[in-house]
Amino acid sequence: MNQNKMIHTSGDFSPEEVRLANRNPGMALELMAEDITPVGMHYQLNHFDIPLIDEKTWTLEVNGLVRNTLKLSLEALKALPKHEMIVTLECAGNGRANYEKRKQSMPWFNEAVGNARWSGVRLKEVLRESGWEDSVSEVVFTGADQGLDHGIMHYFARSLKLEKALHPDTLLAYEMNGQPLPVQHGYPLRLIVPGWYGVASVKWLKSIELMDHPFDGYQQAVNYHYRQNPDDPGKPVDEMKLKSLIIPPGIPDWYTRKRFLNQGKVQLSGRAWSGQGRLEKVEIGIDGIWKEASLGKELGRYAWRQWFFEWDAEPGEHIIQSRAFDQDGNYQPDEPEWDESGFGNNMLHSIRVHVDDG
Repeated sequence: MNQNKMIHTSGDFSPEEVRLANRNPGMALELMAEDITPVGMHYQLNHFDIPLIDEKTWTLEVNGLVRNTLKLSLEALKALPKHEMIVTLECAGNGRANYEKRKQSMPWFNEAVGNARWSGVRLKEVLRESGWEDSVSEVVFTGADQGLDHGIMHYFARSLKLEKALHPDTLLAYEMNGQPLPVQHGYPLRLIVPGWYGVASVKWLKSIELMDHPFDGYQQAVNYHYRQNPDDPGKPVDEMKLKSLIIPPGIPDWYTRKRFLNQGKVQLSGRAWSGQGRLEKVEIGIDGIWKEASLGKELGRYAWRQWFFEWDAEPGEHIIQSRAFDQDGNYQPDEPEWDESGFGNNMLHSIRVHVDDG
């Protein structure tokens, strides 16, 4: 895996990392107070240049081992039964900057997440129109964005096993929060794979190909694998890990983002989610003492859930932490599990605050 050998670093960010951060904004964590993330605040991670697509000439081609090759306009897709879901998407690299030694890539801390209302047509409805040969095992989704990664030129593409592609919640989305997809989020059509990290939800879709063998595209077969070392063949990134985040309380220092608040009753809040939709509880730690938080309403199987905790804040310096538990007894670890690329970091969230006696 020589092409996967990467530089790990700590300390200041490189100019390349800063440039990526400027191109790929994250969500301000205070916006977790909203059940639905406003379109302009939803995180985005775009590998290559954003393609500018003319809806009037755009079509989605469905080809490969199909009985009927399709070329569908957006109007034709909208004529099919509409399906809507609330889905939390998180970047697989969210938390990369929290590793002591990080891969030089998009330097996410905790902000690469968002929760939106996605509308479109079930993928299985489109595949049913095309039909497929009995030998089909994999479905490939190719976007219109093109570039190089580790010297390999390609259109961004990912695949799903046929069974996952036919899942009733796998969606071809043309609306986000009741509006046409914004250009930065995949206009005019993108894939949404609920419960999986955002990399699976290919944007700016131009084609869907059905095949009878594993897809060997770079972003599928090489990138986006959990690896312990450069020679590890790795395990593909798919379902989102269990996670919770805290809405930063009080007010911030402009530069350091350290939090300041007054003593007394403080309502802490945040969000928690699990790719499998099996969130059980959230605990809040104040200086290492853990207590259970209250959970808010459920927004759907694939959506984050709010939590609340009342804290009687005393003057001084404090560390606030959150950790989520699922129905199988799994919980967020104190420290991240090492990954070569910084994928899947779901360590517990910590915020340092200063409580003033005034």
